[in-house]
Amino acid sequence: MADTTKEEPTEAPAAGDEDDNGYAPEEEAQVEFQPLVKLEEVKTQTMEEDEEVLFKMRAKLFRWESDSWEKETKLWKERGTGDIKFLQNKETKKVRLLMRREKTMKICANFFVAPGTDLKENAGSDRSWVWQCLDFSEEKEEISTLAIRFANSENAQKFKEQFLAAMELNKSDGKTGPSEPEPAGEVKRDDAEGKPEEKLVGDSATPPVEPEKGAAE
Repeated sequence: MADTTKEEPTEAPAAGDEDDNGYAPEEEAQVEFQPLVKLEEVKTQTMEEDEEVLFKMRAKLFRWESDSWEKETKLWKERGTGDIKFLQNKETKKVRLLMRREKTMKICANFFVAPGTDLKENAGSDRSWVWQCLDFSEEKEEISTLAIRFANSENAQKFKEQFLAAMELNKSDGKTGPSEPEPAGEVKRDDAEGKPEEKLVGDSATPPVEPEKGAAE
């Protein structure tokens, strides 16, 4: 016998009613953070603003110094790798050599290119030079024996030519400039000590230290 029961029609949800199975997107919170301290941009001074770059080339620098364990033993210690520059003061026309370590930019050489400096091939290499100078890269000036090594002999020869040219410029009778390089960045000097004038290489009183063969290769 057929089922004559009639199904009652389901009522559609009223407009505006929430559907439990529907998707309700979450509202994104709009949060704005303000810095506690506002930092203003400050231009960094390198103390090179009043100088012209005459020469710039990548190299590795070494210094002849005492061993950390045996003070009486001397050896070549690496000072850093980076761009070595000859900088000429725009007013005095004097030239100094400045080198900073790459990445850290810490100074590893900073000295006035004194006339009479004896620039020699280091251990017979055609891409490395050695000389003695009054260096200002540390807190106090110090007579240092330095060696520099380039990627090839061509770059080393260009450096030698510029080094000799810098000595000639500093020997000229132009404007009288300082007999020492200007401080650069972290370089500090203490002039109150009244130290006697120290002789540079080229004077028979202070012969250069002979490096070990192949030490800076």
